Amino acid sequence: MKIKNLMLSFLCCLGLTFQIYAQGKDLFFYGNTKNNLYQLLKREGFTIRNYNSPEAAVNAASTGAGVFIIANAYPKMDPVNSISKRLLDQAKLKKLKLYIEYPVSFPGLDIPANPVETHLERGVITTDKFGASLSSMSLLGIHDCHVLPVEVKDPLIVLAKVVGLDKAEYGLTDTKVYPLLFEEGNGLVCMTGLSNFQTGCYGPNASIKELWTYIISRITGRKIELKKWQQDVQPMFTKNKTLPGNARLNCIKKGVEWYYNARLLVHPSWKQDWEKYGNIDPPLGPPVSQNKPSGDGSLGIIEGHTSTIYYDGTHRYRYWMRADDQGEASMALAMAGNLFNDEKYKQTSANLIDYVFKTSNLRAGEKNDPNSPVYGLIGWATSTPSWGTFYGDDNARAILGMIGASAYLKTNKWDKEIAEAIMANFRTSGTKGFRGERLEEKNILKNGWQFYYNRDLVHPAPFFESWLWACYLWLYDKTGYEPLLTRTREGIKTIMSLYPDKWMWGSSLQSQRARLILALAWLVRIENTEEHRQWLDTMVTEMLKYQASCGAIREEIGTGKGLFRELKKNSDYGTDEGSLIFKNGDEISCMLYANNFALFSLNEAARATASPVYKNAVNKLSDFLIRIQVQSEKHKDLNGAWFRAFDYGKWDYWASNSDAGWGAWCTLSGWIQSWIVTTQAQIMENQSFWELTKKSSIGTPGKAVIDHMMGQFK
Repeated sequence: MKIKNLMLSFLCCLGLTFQIYAQGKDLFFYGNTKNNLYQLLKREGFTIRNYNSPEAAVNAASTGAGVFIIANAYPKMDPVNSISKRLLDQAKLKKLKLYIEYPVSFPGLDIPANPVETHLERGVITTDKFGASLSSMSLLGIHDCHVLPVEVKDPLIVLAKVVGLDKAEYGLTDTKVYPLLFEEGNGLVCMTGLSNFQTGCYGPNASIKELWTYIISRITGRKIELKKWQQDVQPMFTKNKTLPGNARLNCIKKGVEWYYNARLLVHPSWKQDWEKYGNIDPPLGPPVSQNKPSGDGSLGIIEGHTSTIYYDGTHRYRYWMRADDQGEASMALAMAGNLFNDEKYKQTSANLIDYVFKTSNLRAGEKNDPNSPVYGLIGWATSTPSWGTFYGDDNARAILGMIGASAYLKTNKWDKEIAEAIMANFRTSGTKGFRGERLEEKNILKNGWQFYYNRDLVHPAPFFESWLWACYLWLYDKTGYEPLLTRTREGIKTIMSLYPDKWMWGSSLQSQRARLILALAWLVRIENTEEHRQWLDTMVTEMLKYQASCGAIREEIGTGKGLFRELKKNSDYGTDEGSLIFKNGDEISCMLYANNFALFSLNEAARATASPVYKNAVNKLSDFLIRIQVQSEKHKDLNGAWFRAFDYGKWDYWASNSDAGWGAWCTLSGWIQSWIVTTQAQIMENQSFWELTKKSSIGTPGKAVIDHMMGQFK
């Protein structure tokens, strides 16, 4: 009898153990075993029993168990994933906890045959059930979301186009809402592929992890902690990890190899793809396959990734063939050719410059006629009508890039063309040194360049003006042509007098400061006066007020006249270029307009003044950029790049993605990549761009160009 009672007790305990196990670690699953959720549960040590239909999973499930019914081929619809009333009744009878995702049918829901593919919409939390870190109105980035539109009451998460960085600042009252996740009995139903979180690079990473911690805890019936969470795309280093001694050198090498890994250099075998997508408006297309070869620069380099992330984690590409990208990338490649003694890099660099001046239409037609008023100007891009549009800032970055490339390549091959480009911009700048945002070829041909040279224009936007000023100062140093200095000095004096309230600050006040610091540093090189040093120190000090301890320079919205639309209602989101932040204080840094240019400009300021304060700021910013360089084994085309946005509070690639052109997750072969990579090399070699190019032989051809192009104004 005693033995019988012991046996009975043992069996009861064993049964209780099985029941606890079933409620904790034993899960029942329908879906693809390659699914991100399946792989996560497996890594976390759950025993997953996979079945070929939702019914089979429910039938096999132990009483009280957790059952996951997942989108089997998201974003395609799965006819097997059909939820019947009988299945729900059986699950209720067995007290199962269900997570059902992307069903083709569900009792009481009118589910369409095809999903809606969204773009600017983000996930919005509409409950406080997820906890303080995911409070109501918190935002989630569910990229390329395919949602099955249904009507339900009290959803936990919805999809909507809303204004905000981390929360829907204006709520949901004036925007279309798609329910994403809602409760059904003892379970959860999701109308999109939420389990595609790793592949789709959903974010912010910590929020997505917290959401799945809640869902898995609810379905398993016990509080869990996810210890083996993975990301396909992440920063190279954590915020506090000590950087290895070779970190900067590796950063440079990865950054230059990215040009080839991303297949941005057009190759003859896929030139037709560039022609197809690069000549439409906007010039957007699918990613360039890793199976395609990389070019050698003779057909140019395209712009990079857009901020659109597809459900499979790939990015849409921007096929624009822009002049600034050619010049800027040529500098980074020439630098790497010199640093690593690599002929491939050197030749690619030279080919890109030849592409600008010789083989493309960027300097063709009237722009190559010595008697034309547009002679020497470089077209914005090769596509029509962009070849006849001249942004002074874009010309300046192309010019500076080619100056740098020439120095690294130790050649004077393009000195004449570079001098022509500088003077072409100078003679279309006004009496006070300002040129304006952009000029059009047709208008210059009509008015003549003298019209612009005699204009009494003030354009208080350092972003557009100051790197042309840097070009003028640089050429003045080589030729001694006095108007290059006097007009530039006048422009700088005016812009300093208007700071900050009368600046047209664009998407960020930091971008304006970052650009102006370069011209101020080079003015100190030429005229090291107390006033000029004070101007420089004022601007550097203002910028460094916003440098975080990790080295990042925080974005700032200005108080004066912005260039782009204010986001006053949800429908404004994504309709214009704009800021990465919603309000000042948001811990977001920008690698497209601010930190990239600040690294270059601050290094020039530090080398020009020997200021330890400036030098310390450069080193901090340099380390920050090394840390946040993209690391990805899965996406070779991203490995070694920098995205535009980084949230240094979350230590994640996250920001408001409202910019209609160049959003949070874009890359750029010129603007971003080249200035960061090249400056990292100059920091490593204790050098500045000014010092690198000091011995340029452009003076002789430059003086001849000035004589020809300025005529009676000389």
